[in-house]
Amino acid sequence: MAFKIDATLLDDPDNPPLELLRYLITEQQQRISRFNTLHDYYQGKHDILNRSFTSTKHDAHIMVNHAKYITDMLTGMIMGNPIVYVAQDGKSIDAITDAFSRMNITAHDTKLEQNLSCYGVAYEMPYLHVVNESKTEERMAILDPRYTFLVTDDTEDAQPLFGVYLVPKKDLEGSEAGYLVTVYGPTKQTQYRTFWGYNLDVGNLKPGYPQSSPHRWGDVPIIEYLNNDDEQGDFEQQISLVDAYNSLQSDRVSDKDAFVDAVLLGYGTAIEGKLEKGQMLDGLPPKNEGTSIEWLTKTLDETATQTLADSITNDIHEMSNVPNMNDKDFAGNISGEAMKYKLFGLLNLISIKEQALMIGLRRRLALMQNMMRIKSQDVDITDVKIQITPNIPVNMSDTIANIKNADGIIPRVMTYGWLPGNYDPAKMTELMQEQTKQQLQNQKSVLGDESTANTDDEQEDYRNDSSNDDRNKIDKNSRA
Repeated sequence: MAFKIDATLLDDPDNPPLELLRYLITEQQQRISRFNTLHDYYQGKHDILNRSFTSTKHDAHIMVNHAKYITDMLTGMIMGNPIVYVAQDGKSIDAITDAFSRMNITAHDTKLEQNLSCYGVAYEMPYLHVVNESKTEERMAILDPRYTFLVTDDTEDAQPLFGVYLVPKKDLEGSEAGYLVTVYGPTKQTQYRTFWGYNLDVGNLKPGYPQSSPHRWGDVPIIEYLNNDDEQGDFEQQISLVDAYNSLQSDRVSDKDAFVDAVLLGYGTAIEGKLEKGQMLDGLPPKNEGTSIEWLTKTLDETATQTLADSITNDIHEMSNVPNMNDKDFAGNISGEAMKYKLFGLLNLISIKEQALMIGLRRRLALMQNMMRIKSQDVDITDVKIQITPNIPVNMSDTIANIKNADGIIPRVMTYGWLPGNYDPAKMTELMQEQTKQQLQNQKSVLGDESTANTDDEQEDYRNDSSNDDRNKIDKNSRA
């Protein structure tokens, strides 16, 4: 979440005082520990891997990465279909969409959503890539949320004042060499460089700093995206359940290992010497009352253990609203309507995430428009429609049947919007009208040819009949 300050106390957003920067960077450091935990869980570095039992040699470390499953599933469902920007009539955003195509914005958006799902917040920054002395191209960079923050005013609109990006530096030997701190204001960017060591005191600067240079984006060029109002990752509240599942599975494997190394007990008898691997126990006394030899093992109740494992798994998927797609309930022969009810919680979650995502996407468009107009490109992002289509299974037969059944009851410009994919319903309506018009013309053309052919045949029959009548008259006159 962006830091909010009283803008009236800030004389120049392009040059925030060092005391303010010191305070904000210290506050950001308090967040890094949480971000590192979320990062580690996505990467598979769970707490179970650090567990140690000193009393036994059987200590399995089984890690099942539900955190990565949740993030990857949500990322694929939201960004599996590219985001589409549709300009309104009379307006053009071709220059922006062309720039997005050049920079492969789809791959960029996928990484952005992955950060959102993992950390609960994501940052990007547009910049200009110099192609040659007379040409530059717009690019987008993903900024690490652990080392990035935005500062806004304390009004309801939360207008950005400046953003800060921290880059850890190392020397040629890999030792810590301080930070490069870049402050991005509305019109320029200023860099600070700290001394050796990871000391973020921006008052401890290297010679030659700070360095300032203007930028042309027309606003603070750091864009903040929030996953939700609480700035939480999609698996953050399920970490305790993930730990419980890892612990249970690890204990199951540890118990299996201990079962193999069971202790051999002898009651009422003695076994002399040392048993070697594969050695048979020969010469034992007869098994009388009170005499027996057996293995000392732990009784394993796999049924109860599996029930607990299933319960934890169900809780993880239920609380995250990300279904287990390997579950038998997701069979391939269920209808599209039934699939919607099974994915109802997931669709609601995606809807919430989309609304939060839209805020950042509109800031992205505004910054791109500022740059395009500087380059004398004719763009207008007023009322641009942003279409995010979830990548979920769709039963096309049911969808088409519903559109047909609604024809004449619901306008087609609305029913065509039920189709999956990024189609413009108004454009589809026009295409269907043109198709219907062409079909009518084809039918008229065919019917017209048939009418002409029928008329020619009738005239030929008439001529044949007239000739027969004349011949009959001649025959009668000859007989007379």
